[in-house]
Amino acid sequence: MGTEGLRERKKRQTRQRISDTALELFVERGFEQVTISEVAAAAEVSVNTVYNYFDTKEDLVLPPDEASPRRLAEIVRQRRPGESAAGAVLARLREEVRDRERRVGLTAGFGRVLEMMRAAPTLTARLEDLGRQMTDALAIVLAKETGTRQDDPLPRTVAWHIGSLHALVMTEIGRRTSAGERPDVIAGAVLELLDVIESLLGDRILRYAVREEPSCPE
Repeated sequence: MGTEGLRERKKRQTRQRISDTALELFVERGFEQVTISEVAAAAEVSVNTVYNYFDTKEDLVLPPDEASPRRLAEIVRQRRPGESAAGAVLARLREEVRDRERRVGLTAGFGRVLEMMRAAPTLTARLEDLGRQMTDALAIVLAKETGTRQDDPLPRTVAWHIGSLHALVMTEIGRRTSAGERPDVIAGAVLELLDVIESLLGDRILRYAVREEPSCPE
C-alpha cells in the first residue's frame, strides 16, 4: 500500500481545517447565521476552495463520506463469507461504538454539534431524507444479491428492519448525548441496546442474505 503523498496530505489537512472551522462557527453562532464567506475567511482560504471540498453548506456538517446514503448498502456489500446482511450491520455498529467513532457521534463535544443540527431545518430535513435513502439503497442491494425482483416485498422489508435498527441506535446516541452523558457511558448503553435488538430480530432476518463461503477447488 502506497504512502500518502505531500499533495494528498495537504489537501486532507485543508479539508479538515475547513470542516473544523465551519463546525466551530456553526456551534457558536448557529448554522443559518454563518455564511460560506465567513467560513472561508476564518479558515484562511477562498470561497472557491471551500466549494472545491464541499459541494453544499450542509456538507460541512454532514460530509458525504461520513453521512452517505449508501452507508448500509456498502456495509452489506462488504460483509464477510458466512455473514448475513443484518449481522454485518450489527457488527459494524458495534465496532464503531466501541471505537467511539465520529460517524456515530461518540466524540467529545458532539452534544453542542447535535444541538446546532437540531436547530437547523435544512440539516434535520437532510438527516430524515438520508435515512430513507439508506433504506432504499439497501433494498436494491438485497434484491440483487438474493436474485429477487426490486419490487419484491421481502428485501424491502428486511431493508426497513435494518434501516430502523440503525435509526434507533443513532436516536439513542442523540438522546443520551443531549442528556449530557459521557461518550463512554453512552457506548456501554448502546452496546447493550444492540444486544437487545439482535435478540428480537429473529432468525428470518438474522439469516437473510448470508454471503456464501467460497467454494474449495477440487
